[in-house]
Amino acid sequence: MKKIKTTPLAPQEFEVEQISENEANIMAFPFETGYAISLAHPLRRFLLSSSVGYAPIAIKIEGAKHEFDSVRGMLEDISDFILNLKEIRFKLNGEATEVEINYSFAGPCVIKGSDLSNDEVEVVTADAHLATLNEDATLNFTIKIAQGIGYVASEDTYDELEDGYIALDAYFTPVRSATYKIENVLVEDNPNFERVIMNIRTDGQITPLDAFRNSLEVMYAQLAVFNSEISIKAPATIERVEENPDIKKLSTHIDSLGLSARSFNCLDRSSIKIIGEIALMSQSDLKNVKNLGKKSYDEIVEKVQEFGFAVGADLADEVVSALKKKIEAKEA
Repeated sequence: MKKIKTTPLAPQEFEVEQISENEANIMAFPFETGYAISLAHPLRRFLLSSSVGYAPIAIKIEGAKHEFDSVRGMLEDISDFILNLKEIRFKLNGEATEVEINYSFAGPCVIKGSDLSNDEVEVVTADAHLATLNEDATLNFTIKIAQGIGYVASEDTYDELEDGYIALDAYFTPVRSATYKIENVLVEDNPNFERVIMNIRTDGQITPLDAFRNSLEVMYAQLAVFNSEISIKAPATIERVEENPDIKKLSTHIDSLGLSARSFNCLDRSSIKIIGEIALMSQSDLKNVKNLGKKSYDEIVEKVQEFGFAVGADLADEVVSALKKKIEAKEA
């Protein structure tokens, strides 16, 4: 008779593959069939719509009255200048959510994103082109930069704007792309479990891992309304997406210990599959493993110590709790 489940298997494995400074693959598994896409799709939507970024929301250019004007000695028209400015990605320093910054340039020069960095803002697109000035040109302008999410049209950035300013469409989203794919993964003898791999690429205002963390927080906040009306257990607060390194290490299969065949077979026949199970055992419990002799016991203790742990180790509560969940999932 097949074993009938009363609860779905909870995924325990989490991995981050850093492809570059602004791109990463985030993987989690194993999910029950259909669960991976059910979680990946809304997370992708939150990544693209709710990640916090920075953008120019208004500009005042000396000598220019509107976006179709021009500045003497500048190669670009104001409309081109504004388009170039929108391609420059800023990051506010400190706790400010909006700043107003004055800039002044004299030609001849080529102005790039790096020329706009100062104590208040950091430009993460240093090589982005802004404007070209000839030898007798001067360019003075002021930019308002704000923090926000998503896209905000120019007519919505300000209720009332001071004279001389041109309101700008603001594209705050720092996530340039968020995609996912679902793969099958083998759990014991069942190949129908799933792994989700999310590829996240940002513009440099935020790391892919921070963007993913933020999307989780937004998702939980949206779901909290149901928790307030229906008495259910709230999810644990996500303080870190990264798994505790001890948990990850102790979750390694006992193959990694390099045990002799006799020692390995004794553990395997007793359904001891991961190193954490040994670390959670007392020395007397390990000695009582069926058919485990003193020589095998000494070898296992030595190998576990070489791995950085001890039999009957005094582990942190979060490590013990996570390991017990992994063991329960394995036995389910």
